[in-house]
Amino acid sequence: MSVDVNTAPPAALGHGEQWPLVPGAELAAGPSGPARLSPLIGTAVEALAAGIAERGGPAPARAPEELAERVRDALGWVLPDTGTGSHEALDRLSRMLAAGSVDPADPACAAHLHCPPLAVAVAAEVVSAALNPSLDSWDQAPAATTVETEVIAALARLTGYRPDRAAGVLTGGGTESNLMGMALARDAALRQHAGTEPAYDGVGGAGYRLRIFCSAAAHFSVQRNAALLGLGEASVTAVPVDDRHRMDPAALARALEQCTGIPAMIVATAGTTDLGAIDPLPEIAEIAAEYRVWLHTDGAYGGGALLSGALAPLLDGIERSDSVALDLHKLGWQPIASGVFLAADGNTLEPLARRVAYLNPADDEDAGYDGLLGRSLRTTRRADAFKIAVTMRALGRSGLGELVERCHALARYAAEQIEAHPALELAAHPTLTTVAFRYRAFGRPDRVNAELRRRLLRSGRAVVGRTELFGAVWLKLTLLNPHASETDIDAVINEIVMAGTEEDG
Repeated sequence: MSVDVNTAPPAALGHGEQWPLVPGAELAAGPSGPARLSPLIGTAVEALAAGIAERGGPAPARAPEELAERVRDALGWVLPDTGTGSHEALDRLSRMLAAGSVDPADPACAAHLHCPPLAVAVAAEVVSAALNPSLDSWDQAPAATTVETEVIAALARLTGYRPDRAAGVLTGGGTESNLMGMALARDAALRQHAGTEPAYDGVGGAGYRLRIFCSAAAHFSVQRNAALLGLGEASVTAVPVDDRHRMDPAALARALEQCTGIPAMIVATAGTTDLGAIDPLPEIAEIAAEYRVWLHTDGAYGGGALLSGALAPLLDGIERSDSVALDLHKLGWQPIASGVFLAADGNTLEPLARRVAYLNPADDEDAGYDGLLGRSLRTTRRADAFKIAVTMRALGRSGLGELVERCHALARYAAEQIEAHPALELAAHPTLTTVAFRYRAFGRPDRVNAELRRRLLRSGRAVVGRTELFGAVWLKLTLLNPHASETDIDAVINEIVMAGTEEDG
């Protein structure tokens, strides 16, 4: 049976004729793609430099609404009837974006886990974007499919997994990686307790009262993901932490012993957002084994320590996790997104498997055309593994490890300077690359610390983080720039003290 669909354009072309090329619609790939792309890359680079010069510091020195108005002016009518041409649009909007962005490559931009990407990784990103492979089927990404498989195997070895048994996938970041671990843990618990009499209390999945355990300092995505999975945020038990913000194993054991539902998962944290705290992984792994509970380690931040021979021992025990989250757009210096999910046993990914006739028919897979559709929560996926592969080949583990160690050393130096400064108070000595502290205000310290941060941001002088610890507002430096110097750190601290003095005066 045929389907009659009229696909002819309004004015049919004669035999051999081609549609006239729309100005600006040149393709980046194909035999002539690189030649067309090259001058546009030149325009983009020049506009990037001009925008950075216009900004002149780590952040645009403008109030939010003023900056938004400048962005709207540059955009103009976002979808005009007639386009302005590739070079004009690229130049105008690239300048605007660079001038209106914070610059994680500036040593005074140190608020978040927001790294300056390596130039080689950005160049690799351009190549991948031009070719535009999609990892949902082999015939859309023949080479990139193998690149991702090999990158996952290398990261599995780095984690301590057996690469011939482990499996994984590139993700959008730690939240997605944690979601995958939690979904697989949920399914494993339901299989394990398939013969158990179900009991519904409003927070259980599929009629079971499934429970998740994480530290009180764990990432907020644990609760949010529990809600997305239908377990409810109330299914998450926040286990108390010690004075170093690490999960207390004895408290975890008590919580499991007293659990009235079905323990489905323990989420250990290897690098909390605020203090970089790493839970005692060996002790937690022992407890997980004793209670036969899935152990997922959120190493989105601290997983980068695995690249360093000196710091990798901080993560001893991570190899005993059933699954792990890593983020190479933090301590890996990759453009966003470069999240990684790893499972110790690739068979546990089976719940994600799907057979779709137009993507992965069985006879294609039998013939060796095997894609990665069954390893991801997403269908269309970028070839994010390519930039990682280029970077790992370019720098090697020793080169990347040295970058991690430089940032760690900067954090230790910053902590020493803060601890010695009479106007500042240090919250804790750094484990990784974050330093939490505050300005010692004479009155209303929470207001002063909050305002001094906004003062610095509004003036474009520095981008400093903010958090809440011990019931109070604290500031935070997240040091991910391996090219920053001790002099740069001194300058940022001086800016903070000046701003604090201005606000506290």
